[in-house]
Amino acid sequence: MLKDLIALTKPRLLRLNVFAAIGGFWVASKWDIDWLTLLWVVIGSAITIGSGCVINNYWDRELDKKMERTKDRALPMGRLQPGFVLGYGIVLGIVGLAILFVLVNPVTGWLGFLGWFVYIFIYTIWLKRTSTWSTSIGGISGAMPPVLGYCAVTNEVDMGAWLLFAFLFLWQPAHFWSLAIRRVEEYRTAGFPLLPVVKGIKRTKLQMIPYVVLLIPTCVLLYTYGYTGIVFLILSVIAGVVWAVHTIRGIKAENTEKWAKVNFLISVNYLMVVFIVMMANTVK
Repeated sequence: MLKDLIALTKPRLLRLNVFAAIGGFWVASKWDIDWLTLLWVVIGSAITIGSGCVINNYWDRELDKKMERTKDRALPMGRLQPGFVLGYGIVLGIVGLAILFVLVNPVTGWLGFLGWFVYIFIYTIWLKRTSTWSTSIGGISGAMPPVLGYCAVTNEVDMGAWLLFAFLFLWQPAHFWSLAIRRVEEYRTAGFPLLPVVKGIKRTKLQMIPYVVLLIPTCVLLYTYGYTGIVFLILSVIAGVVWAVHTIRGIKAENTEKWAKVNFLISVNYLMVVFIVMMANTVK
């Protein structure tokens, strides 16, 4: 049972988001780290995000039965009862948000609530079943972790917060659509109106391009406004160009499956490299 309770929080997604929150905290701290506040940000963010993932699993339990990737989860397999899982998710949300509001600061708490609300009500309950815009608009919640970390230090939403938000917001669609292209028939069978299902793979490839390309000026602005150093500028631009070129080449790729797999791997490594360099090359 414990294994299933942990799995409901989507640990891989959780680790990625917590890492992003730490990155935002590091940028704002400029190496002058308040370790106790960082600990509370990590715990509060992780529990709040975990709450959203648990409730997402609860809401998607019937559709998850139709997909190879998700059919073995605890709810589709009947290992846990829906009512219990919903209660578990709500309790996690209350605890996580309370930590952010009380032990970090109210700004971080409200931003955490905004991300939680968008993920559950706007993305999971509304758009995921009705619109191809689910990935883009749902990205608001996915872009919150570095902002939470950043605002835990600054206690205000300034240019740095907006740039970190823009960075992760722009990263998500191309990353997710690379996966969706590979699993398009599974999503079609399950009834999810994702972009490659409704508009086709070619349209999806084209729509990925502006998101990836706009990451480059976003990183340039992080340097221009003095949040990061020259090493970050150089490496982020190189990494951004590599990903952008590969994404553009996807329009004429003969083997879409292979291209999408490589593009997905590039997106994961891009995020990891850029965030690590961002933290290491933060300007004091």
